[in-house]
Formats: sequence, structure tokens, C-alpha cells
Amino acid sequence: MRSMIALVGAVACLSACQPNSSTPTSTTQPSVAEASVTQTAQENKLSESQRLNEWFAIKYEEQLQSSPIMLTFLGRKEKYDQMNDMSEAFEKKHLAWQAKTVEELKSSFDYNKLTAEAKISYDIWVYQNEKDQAGQAFNKNGYIFTQFNGIQAFAAQFLINFHRVDELSDMQAYIKRIGGISTAIDQLLVRAKENAEAGTRPPKFAYEGVIEQSNNLISGLPFSTAEEATDSPLWMDVQRKIKGLVDAEKITEEQAQTLKADAKAQLLKAFLPSYQALIAWFESDIVNTASNPTGVSTQNNGKAFYDHMIGVSTTTDLSAVEIHEIGLKEVARITNEMIAIKERVGFEGGLQAFFNFIKTDEQFFYPNTDEGREGYITDTDAYLSVINKLLPEYFGILPKADLVVKRVEAFREQDGAAQHYNPGTPDGSRPGVYYAHLSDMSSMPKNEMEGVAYHEGNPGHHMQISIAQELTSVPQFRTQANFTAYSEGWGLYAELLAKEMGAYENDFSDFGRLVNEMWRAVRLVVDTGLHTKGWTEEQAIAYFKEKTPIAEEAIISEVRRYLVLPGQATSYKIGMLKIIELRENAKKALGDRFDIRGFHDTILGGGAMPLAILERRVNDWVNSEMAK
Repeated sequence: MRSMIALVGAVACLSACQPNSSTPTSTTQPSVAEASVTQTAQENKLSESQRLNEWFAIKYEEQLQSSPIMLTFLGRKEKYDQMNDMSEAFEKKHLAWQAKTVEELKSSFDYNKLTAEAKISYDIWVYQNEKDQAGQAFNKNGYIFTQFNGIQAFAAQFLINFHRVDELSDMQAYIKRIGGISTAIDQLLVRAKENAEAGTRPPKFAYEGVIEQSNNLISGLPFSTAEEATDSPLWMDVQRKIKGLVDAEKITEEQAQTLKADAKAQLLKAFLPSYQALIAWFESDIVNTASNPTGVSTQNNGKAFYDHMIGVSTTTDLSAVEIHEIGLKEVARITNEMIAIKERVGFEGGLQAFFNFIKTDEQFFYPNTDEGREGYITDTDAYLSVINKLLPEYFGILPKADLVVKRVEAFREQDGAAQHYNPGTPDGSRPGVYYAHLSDMSSMPKNEMEGVAYHEGNPGHHMQISIAQELTSVPQFRTQANFTAYSEGWGLYAELLAKEMGAYENDFSDFGRLVNEMWRAVRLVVDTGLHTKGWTEEQAIAYFKEKTPIAEEAIISEVRRYLVLPGQATSYKIGMLKIIELRENAKKALGDRFDIRGFHDTILGGGAMPLAILERRVNDWVNSEMAK
């Protein structure tokens, strides 16, 4: 998970990202002298690489110290009473620091003396900087607050789920952080206003979402004095965590009352005014927004911004035209597979009629009750339990962290919104969490839930992110790196891999897997359509309905996500296709020597990386296997 303003940046492949190794052509045994030279060269590489890794440790710690949020994500309690500086001035200061580190990196280390793994670390550090620096050209094109991604909802989620309270000092830090949230909102509101003045506003629905989420957090006690008022989300969490300290005999009742009074004061004097100011501006500016919006190409510099964003998301140089065409081809292929399943189950009628059957027949849905929601979570746990037992047959490296399945908190839950995963801590003290939006069970069909569980849980994001965080063979910054094409490509690949592992035991579940894959193929078409071809929200929704049986609420939520996160949705299918391509190439090269566990360990054993660097890593593994 990234901080709230993810710096956008360049995607051009650096010269250092190109393959640097060669396969030996001679099988002649080396002489003693040659062996000595080779050993010395290896020692030099290890020495230079060790020195580089020590440098990375220092620089990454400097980076972490500038992000109290990230420190908390990692389970650390330094700067526990602080929030990140969200100002544009700080962002520029951080970018200058990044640029300086790259200058130091290039001047202090000999790339040719590094091991293959160290070269990957070097290349990723440089790549991230290039990406972030290039993003400054589009500083006024991004959306600061949206219904999908904004601090107005994240801040409360962060305190409730990530700020652990074990001692009195932890709760005191929590209370100070309430004030820090207010400062961050004020800083980001300044940026949102500046972007609006430059002509950059998210669509009307995003404004409505921000207003609704913000109101949800300041409704109820202690903000309301009405007799029927219930506790607001943060006030409920404050009381729960203080009670936990009392029950654990860490504080007295008198101290508990003082903490509650201090928290209430912060909520009323800092938190409430910042949210009221946020709501007031969004309510006043909403008249300037579009109710049936198109993509970012209508902005100043919008076309270049979108080209940049698809590069950031896919870590490739694919153009919007190429991505659109890939999407159309994938939609056609998956449609044929869907028709084959429709005919296999004996359904009489066309594909659209089958879609309607899937969307409306009671057998495919849980009741829209608390019992139905619990059933969704229980059955998801059962699917994951079965697949977990099969993991050792397909992976040599397994995650140590636990995984739990939860419903999204009420204050940020949205009908039909996509499920998602939040990582645990590297030390396992906080488990990874697969979150599901369960407010509208008609948007959560049974036949699709299995594939989503594998995507978000195992062998998908939980496995991929947990393994990365637990790595000790690479610098720490790589254990926390985030490249969407890699991570989401893996998540989508995991859905297909689960089929190879024996999941989707009936045709309807396998059809659900195809629905999920079609979802990602349609994204390529819709995202590029919205942002480069002038498609409106209505046109995008209509295309989605034609190609998938996904519930209308979910489709609307998806399209609105693409509109506020330009390019992000293209990463899933592009990443999956690359992983499949790499696997097929490795199988062709290795033949009977191909080991699926070795391949998966190669993909996951180095953490997230751009696809070009991942390809190099896999090629190195293939070469090493062929040399055995």
C-alpha cells in the first residue's frame, strides 16, 4: 500500500535495465590461474554488492523517516504521533532528495562489479526516481480527493486498522494523530483547490463520494448531541482501544477518562473543522463538475498525462492504441470460452440470455442479510483453506504471515465496489486482510467469489506481498516496492493458476473465473476508450454490460474507478499476459527441466519490479537451469 499521494513518474526503460549477462560458450575446464581470476572477480562482485546493499539500507531508512504512515504500516512505532507532510513543498523536497541519491548511486558504485541481484536493486532505485521526476510535469493533472482514493476515508481506516495500541503512549500518539489528520486534510485541500483553478476536477460522482464519506465520519457521537445518535467510527475505535488498555491493566480508569476527554477534544476542535471545511468546498465547487464525464484527455496536457499514466501502470512503452487492440482481442477470445461453457452446461439461448440467467438466478447469490454476508466470508475462508494445502506443490517459498477475510468498514463501504487486500506487517504481528464490500449482496455473485479470493488471498496478493515483505536476500526497499503491472498481473495470473491447481470444480465457478478475466480485458478497452477516444461514462457502462454479466452497481463503480484513476486498470491484463509469456518461454527453453516451483519462486523471490526487469530475472533463471 502506498501513501495517499503516490508520486507519478517515468516509465522509459533505462539502459541499465537491459540484460547484462551472457551464456558461456565453452565447456573447457579453466586453468588454476583462470580459476583464481574468476574467484577474485566473484569476490569483487560480492564486495561491491554488499557495499551497495549497505548504502540502500541507509537511504531507505532516510526515506522511511520522512513517512510516519509507512513506518506504521511496517509495524514500527517511531514518529507514532505524526502523519505525513502532504504539502507540495514537501513533495518537491523529497523529489530533490531522490535525485540526489541517484547521483550518489551512479558516482559511488561500479555497475559492472555488481551481482545480478544487486544490478536489479540498482536498476529499480534508478527507475523509481525517473518515474517520479517525470511525473512532476503532470502535478496539476491528478485528482487529490475522489470517492475511490482519498485521505478523507483513508485517515480513519489507517487509525482504526493500522495504529496498534498496546501501551498508554500508543493511545496518546493516536490522539495526536487525530490532529495530524486535520493538518493533512488542510494541506491536500489547498492542492485540490489549486488543481481546480488549473481546470482539473474529478467528475461529479467523485465529489458526491467525498462528501458522503466525510459526512459518515463526522456523524454521530461526539459530533452530534441528538439522543438517538450512535458512536461515530473514530469515537467507537477510541473507546474500544482505551477499554483494551484498561482490561489489560495498562492504565487506570482515571487515565482512561483523561484519554477519552483528550480524544474528544481533538475530534471536536481539529478533526471536525477540517472535515467541515472539506465538505463545504466540495459542496460549493460541485456545480463546476461533469455529470456524464469523459476521461482526462479533456484536461490541459491531458493526452500526455494519460500516456504517462499508462506507462506508469504497465511499466511498458505500449501506446493507448496498442492496449486498446490487445483488449479487443482478449475480449473476443474470452467470449468464445464463455460460449463454450454456456453450451457445456446445456443452456438454451444466446450469451446475453446466459448473462441474464447468471445475474438473476437465486442459486448464484447469498441473501442480502447478515447471515448471507457471514456466509460469503465463511465460504471464502473454505476456498482459501483448500488452496493453501496445495501451495507446496507449486511454490518453494511460502508466506509466513496469516490471512484474514473481513467486511469493509461501514464508513467507507460502497455497493458493488471491488474487493481489495491490505498487507500485514513484515514481522507477522498484523495479518494481511482481504476486504469485501458486502453492503449489497446482489453485487457479489457466488460463482465469481472463488476467483476473487484467489486473486486477493492465496496464491494472489497475500502470497506475493507477504513473500516480498519477508525477503532477507534483497534490500528492504525492494520488499516494499510497488509496481502495479507486476502485483496485479500476478493477482490475475493467480486466478488462472488456481484452476491448474484444481479449483473451480464446477462449470459455473469456472465461468465466474472467465467473468473476472473478461472484467480485466474489458478494462483495457474501456480505460483507453474513456481517456483517449472520448467515451462518456454511459458509453463505457454500456460496453461493460454487453460483454459481462457483472451487476450494474459493480459496473458503475468500476467505470467510475477508471475515470478517477486513469491508466491504473490497464495494468492487470498487461501484467498477466507478460507472466504467462515468460512461463511459456521458460517451458519451451527448459523442456522437461522446467520446474513450476522454481519459476514461481523466481517471479516472487525478488519482490515487485518493472516487467522488463522481471523478464531479465526470469531469463537469468532459465540460463542458470540450462547450465546445470
